[in-house]
Amino acid sequence: MSTQAFRNLARSPEPPPNRDPQMRVLPASLVLIALSASATLAAPTELEGDRSPNILLIFTDDQRADTVSAWGNPFIDTPSIDSIAERGISFRRNYCMGSMHGAVCIPSRAMLHTGRDYHGLDVKDFEGCRTLGESLQEAGYRTFATGKWHNGRGAFMRSFESGASIMFGGMSNHREVPVVELENGEFTDQRIATEHSSELFADAAIEFLGEQAGSDQPFFCYLAFTAPHDPRDPPRPFAERYYDERPPLPRNFMPQHPFDNGMLVLRDEVLGPWPRTREVVSDQLAEYYGLITHLDEQIGRVLVALEELGEADNTIVVFAADHGLAVGSHGLLGKQSVYEHSLRAPMIIMGPEIPRGISTTALTYLLDLYPTLLLEAGARPDEDIEGKSLAPLWRGETESLRDTIFLSMAKTQRAVTDGRWKLIRYPLIDHTQLFDLASDPDELLNLAERPQQAERVQELWARLEHWQKRVGDEQALRVEETATPIVDLSEIKRSPDRWQPRWIRRKYFGE
Repeated sequence: MSTQAFRNLARSPEPPPNRDPQMRVLPASLVLIALSASATLAAPTELEGDRSPNILLIFTDDQRADTVSAWGNPFIDTPSIDSIAERGISFRRNYCMGSMHGAVCIPSRAMLHTGRDYHGLDVKDFEGCRTLGESLQEAGYRTFATGKWHNGRGAFMRSFESGASIMFGGMSNHREVPVVELENGEFTDQRIATEHSSELFADAAIEFLGEQAGSDQPFFCYLAFTAPHDPRDPPRPFAERYYDERPPLPRNFMPQHPFDNGMLVLRDEVLGPWPRTREVVSDQLAEYYGLITHLDEQIGRVLVALEELGEADNTIVVFAADHGLAVGSHGLLGKQSVYEHSLRAPMIIMGPEIPRGISTTALTYLLDLYPTLLLEAGARPDEDIEGKSLAPLWRGETESLRDTIFLSMAKTQRAVTDGRWKLIRYPLIDHTQLFDLASDPDELLNLAERPQQAERVQELWARLEHWQKRVGDEQALRVEETATPIVDLSEIKRSPDRWQPRWIRRKYFGE
């Protein structure tokens, strides 16, 4: 395909039939005006009487931690997420612990809703665990969910009294979303929704918030977007803006990962050819940013609805993502690695008694939200969990919750970091990496073989083994027989999954 033909395809994604691509899109300027109309939005205030705070948990899919403008990215527009950061606390070293397989979102969401690490956890139905929603119901909350639920229907039914536009599964075409409703203990109205997923799920949350007018019962609203997970198919204006003003490629862009990490040929990774080209990654990054900005505007609509309800001051608002994504970093496109770009996840909390506009670099996990929200709601979490309450961090009672973070990916990768130094072990190929995240945040310079770092490698190795024993991870860090590495990926046959729209099939797969 010629360069000009490639660019024409890149600039002309097909809008859905008979649909205005700007429908239901609230301009960023209006979001900011609406949110600033009340100077008390999510201000640190005392709750009236003994009423527990409402909880609005906004969860995105595959969103890198560095895709928030307020966190220092000048190339992306996220005014609604920025407004949450300006009114709350940002957790800048937050992680998803990892996964037993390539579908990282399944254990990530299971950990979020149970407070437990995924090793030994039933990630489908959460058997033997009280879920976040279940515990909040016991504490007197009305519970509602919309959007993606990549876990079991039984776990959903236990967690939420009602739900609208629920998508069971990992992904879909953003304009052909299979959804159901939960009403009176039954799943009903199975259908294919044709509005963009981000608008569909925001609409459902807004409708739920509208139904809370005049109610004295606190609510828990779980809004789980499927964006910015691929297909990277935002409404046309959102793609165009980043085609015209291109974000720079990641500093750790590579044509191909330098060695076989055991997860190189997966569905996520075949979305672009090998070797990765700057042109392809630039276009996918523009489309990815377009999805995030479109998503951000839908978040803005939900925040405006919360304000109009009059409950902004009494609501804890959480913004987080299930994990990150490579999008060209280290020659990867997916999230199946233990690098920072893939397992770090944005997390921000605002609400009553939470200071405004502060950040912490304490090492945290997404699963810390489980005890945090339950304790803030006046409920008691189970004791046998890995999660720790985040509240001591914003109350100034401590500067850290844990000394190290443990990360793992299937049988292929293990890592531990103390916030500065990070050790990654690839047991199946007998390879080790050591990075100084202070001077090398992009994880480009491997120091593991330097003699002066031998003691540090040994120390971190011991911490890695300690974590494995603690969570019951039985993967040996050394194996007798190592795998034969994949060296040249350029001949790998690629084919699109069934969810990719026609223009993506043409552009990236040549169909």
